[in-house]
Amino acid sequence: MRLTTKGRFAVTAMIDLALRQSAGPVTLAAISQRQQISLSYLEQLFGKLRRHELVESTRGPGGGYTLGRKAAEISVADIIVSVDEPIDATHCGGKENCQGDGGRCMTHELWASLNERMVEYLDSVSLQKLVDDQLAKGVRVEEKTAVKRAISSVPVVKPIRVNAPNSVFALGNVFAKS
Repeated sequence: MRLTTKGRFAVTAMIDLALRQSAGPVTLAAISQRQQISLSYLEQLFGKLRRHELVESTRGPGGGYTLGRKAAEISVADIIVSVDEPIDATHCGGKENCQGDGGRCMTHELWASLNERMVEYLDSVSLQKLVDDQLAKGVRVEEKTAVKRAISSVPVVKPIRVNAPNSVFALGNVFAKS
């Protein structure tokens, strides 16, 4: 079984989202920047995660993504399966036609049993556990900075007006009048 970047990136992005969603929806651009994952790749992954109701999207200013369920209710297996990542160590993809003649290979049961164990393990690990592990390692979650508005507590100083000509033609008119 080989877990591709699709599964790895999906789990990583979901951990990032779960760590930061308490401050409001998290943008894919922010996840992309923090985790060094292509924004367009994240958009594809989150489209699949949204269809499987693992995340919810909010549109507009201040929008982004939040978890569709509590982190404790989302397993790593849920995430991996939702992005179409196969969890299969058999050579035949579980079809039992591993051998050239269409029959099962001698190790089919071994790999099928490994598949079951992998799914059981990934299903036993919750997103909340991964978040807790990151927090225990000392990962810092920065607070969302407040959006600066146009209203300022400092008075605006009016600019100095200059009564000088602003073009060659205006300068010529000044000399013509004198």
